[in-house]
Amino acid sequence: MSNQSILILSILIPLIGGIGISLLHRAPNLREACTLISSIVLAFVVYSLLPKILSGETVNITFREILPGLALQFNVEPLGMLFACTASGLWIINSLYSIGYMRGNQEENQTRFYIYFTIAISSSMGIAFAGNMFTLFIFYEILTLSTYPLVAHKQNSEAKSGARIYLGLLIGTSVGFQLVAIIWTYLITGTLDFTPEGILNGKIDPTLLPILLALYMFGIGKAALMPFHLWLPSAMVAPTPVSALLHAVAVVKAGVFTVLKVVIYIFGIEFLSETGASTWLIWAASFTLLAASIVAITKDNLKARLAYSTISQLSYIVLGAALASSIGILGGGLHIATHAIGKITLFMCAGAIYVATHKTEISDMTGLGRKMPFTYAAFTIGSLSIIGLPPFAGTWSKWYLALAAADTQTWMVIGVYMLSSLLNVWYLLSIVAKGFFAPPSETSDPSTGTIKEAPLLCVLPPCLTAVGCIALFFFADRIVELLRPIVN
Repeated sequence: MSNQSILILSILIPLIGGIGISLLHRAPNLREACTLISSIVLAFVVYSLLPKILSGETVNITFREILPGLALQFNVEPLGMLFACTASGLWIINSLYSIGYMRGNQEENQTRFYIYFTIAISSSMGIAFAGNMFTLFIFYEILTLSTYPLVAHKQNSEAKSGARIYLGLLIGTSVGFQLVAIIWTYLITGTLDFTPEGILNGKIDPTLLPILLALYMFGIGKAALMPFHLWLPSAMVAPTPVSALLHAVAVVKAGVFTVLKVVIYIFGIEFLSETGASTWLIWAASFTLLAASIVAITKDNLKARLAYSTISQLSYIVLGAALASSIGILGGGLHIATHAIGKITLFMCAGAIYVATHKTEISDMTGLGRKMPFTYAAFTIGSLSIIGLPPFAGTWSKWYLALAAADTQTWMVIGVYMLSSLLNVWYLLSIVAKGFFAPPSETSDPSTGTIKEAPLLCVLPPCLTAVGCIALFFFADRIVELLRPIVN
């Protein structure tokens, strides 16, 4: 099979799985088997491209031009390969978790849930392998539209309200800012192709560069840069499997992935560094990083706290891009993978707690760690990885980002990273401490009897990703080597 066929299959496989899920809607076991098989096949197909990209091969497809220099185009490069591997690999684990959660919580409209999930994964593959900004924007919008029904899944007033905020902010920013930036870029360059050293150098007045950069950065609403961040906590009304993959991996990572693509292939790292056009973004990302961490401390709802934690962690990647240095790009790219595996662990643990106890507030979870030891052990490991302590995955991405700040002599950023890590300790390990060491608020749940671990398929997936948080610490150099060509 040709590389081009594999590329196209990576986008089509989830959609084919979605058709199968629709046809098997009356047979839940077969429907969910179809979901699992689709995720496994997708991961196999995506990972089959990895050796080719590591060896320096290029894989690209260009369809008919719509305008001169503007075509639907796909290209596999290292950063997109990382995003595709992360999303497709974690879809397998999340599919297992979804089965346990949706059944354990007796959710309605499960077939619809699984179908829209496949569309979202397909669009994530399209984003990962987009060869130009035009193609990326199309799949970016499909991702927004396909996840709207997932956010509104419960169909109650709270879910509908949260989904409206979600859709309004993401569509509003992408059309109001990002599309304007894309059109401006095309008019002055005649192309939107992702080019290694950027396409803007010599084509735009440097004094206008910060304005164009602002249109892109605020237009990429999925990166959750303040003040366009409220869609993310609003989306937490969705079932936890949606929060776990789409809002810890696919949706938010599509945002910061797009930020990195724009900085590297539209603006160019050297051009941004020479002009200083991203200086304002350093301050904006630093503010978001710290402000979101402080807000997270105030949240008693577990998913809300994790949502603001995600907003903060996304700004690590935006900040790495804003530093306009090779090390910052490597750190930002690495953080896509390390944060994804850590945060999906935390969200799945939150869902396991809800299935087992129907508790959502942290203040009601005291003593649960002794009754749900596997869930809380996984939560502890995920937390330590997000904080950035060895031997857990987040250590290396934060190390590279700190090196980038030192390399560019932006000493303030090192202080921001250090303070943020301390805030991470506060809002994450306080949950662990209450779970393991505080006296229980109550010993049983009236509807279920004695509190115990959630069903196996709700507990096994976060345990697997917790092991991944440790494994990735020892294999982070492989990711760095994958990404190195994009900064060379």
